[in-house]
Amino acid sequence: QVQLVESGGGLVQAGGSLTLSCAASGRILSIKDMAWYRQAPGKQRELVASITSGRSTNYADSVKGRFTISRDNTKNTVYLQMKSLKPEDTAVYYCKMYDYTWRAYWGQGTQVTVSS
Repeated sequence: QVQLVESGGGLVQAGGSLTLSCAASGRILSIKDMAWYRQAPGKQRELVASITSGRSTNYADSVKGRFTISRDNTKNTVYLQMKSLKPEDTAVYYCKMYDYTWRAYWGQGTQVTVSS
């Protein structure tokens, strides 16, 4: 059974930084795209950043220049480096991975809270 385990969330002051990690374990074959989503209270889940197997990246306009997504294929891990955090970045952050059949897997979520 495939599991995605996120870590690195927490409470930080505005202007601070956090780095999230998401590692896949279990029988997952040839991971394709990886991504981070977030969901704030009362809002829909939204795409934050994604990275392809060829390391092409895409970012939501709200995080461009502040967040960086990266991956380590040897560890089946995706990272999200977050800088200059704002209170509006407060949300539960979820990682998502696709295997070579484009089956999607989700992590359980990690809370990020940015205080003003």
